Amino acid sequence: MRRLYRKKALSLVKELDAFPKVPESYVETTATGGTVSLIAFTAMALLAFFEFFVYRDTWMKYEYEVDKDFSSKLRINIDITVAMKCQHVGADILDLAETMITSNGIQYEPVIFELTPQQKLWHRTLLLIQNRLREEHSLQEVLYKSVLKGAPTALPPREGTASEPLSACRIHGHVYVNKVAGNFHITVGKPIHHPRGHAHIAAFVSHDTYNFSHRIDHVSFGEEIPGIINPLDGTEKITSNHNEMFQYFITVVPTKLHTSKVSADTHQFSVTERERVINHAAGSHGVSGIFMKYDTSSLMVTVSEQHMPLWQFLVRLCGIIGGIFSTTGMIHGFVGFCFDIVCCRFKLGPYKPREVSPVFFIATKTMSQNDGKSLHVPGSLCLTGSSVFTLYLCVFSISRWFSQIPM
Repeated sequence: MRRLYRKKALSLVKELDAFPKVPESYVETTATGGTVSLIAFTAMALLAFFEFFVYRDTWMKYEYEVDKDFSSKLRINIDITVAMKCQHVGADILDLAETMITSNGIQYEPVIFELTPQQKLWHRTLLLIQNRLREEHSLQEVLYKSVLKGAPTALPPREGTASEPLSACRIHGHVYVNKVAGNFHITVGKPIHHPRGHAHIAAFVSHDTYNFSHRIDHVSFGEEIPGIINPLDGTEKITSNHNEMFQYFITVVPTKLHTSKVSADTHQFSVTERERVINHAAGSHGVSGIFMKYDTSSLMVTVSEQHMPLWQFLVRLCGIIGGIFSTTGMIHGFVGFCFDIVCCRFKLGPYKPREVSPVFFIATKTMSQNDGKSLHVPGSLCLTGSSVFTLYLCVFSISRWFSQIPM
């Protein structure tokens, strides 16, 4: 009983076969079919190869939401070189709530303002990258993908010993501030704190020593990520006026970065620059120095690296193979059909009649059946030579052509 049940089940499965096998004796191979097959297989291989690279590629997805984290601190990373001696300048931060932020994390280092040839090459390269980033914003995605691969954006150290006097001051370090609008500034004199605010002692600094020519090697907000270039990196301002005010208005956007190489909470920012000469007689009031006024955005951006899933790659691969196979089969059949019609109409190629006098005779066909018996049927009127083959192909081609004409 079990064997009988298995046989019935097997026969049922065979009846459901959607891929019936054709015996090899009934399959005819042609040169045109082989050529089309080679073209199809080559196209499949090329498209599958390119599809694999598409599968390996990634893209950045941007999502926006309201920033609900208002209690945490904001880190500011600073690396600025001013063309004045360190004892003549001071840097501090004052936020919107008139809270004086301690500058314990900021260091003053006497340096030479002029760059060495190697440092100038680095600076020109950084400015070139900045110009490309302003023109082509899609390059920022390349930087996101290649984090931790590129070199840090910090100025390379000076080679050899310095023979020139250290007439400039490098102000670098980081401080933590409240997530409210604030003002980071560098001006003449060291800052002092008092109950009503703060002040800079500039009375002992000669006015002729004022020179706020500066170079911004690095300014960023949040966690530092190697390889990321910020908008102010490489900015250089040179002035010959002693009373010059440089202003940078910055909008900070909280950003969460999630890639295959790094996951960090950082901040992007946009900046608007302005500079003017302080002339009280002409109505241009203010204080000489460098002022960076920043404000945080209420929106947060989440940048995540996306990758094509494996199942989608397999579906696209099957679509490529099946589509090319079906398309080439239809094109090959259509071209063969057109060839049959043209050759049959103009009697070209294999349809060209040979110079043989047709002989008509009555033939009797014998058809063998599966039971081994013979069946004799009346013969039909046949043509000898190439006339039989030509007549058959012409009738067959014309019938196929008429069957495809919409009624």
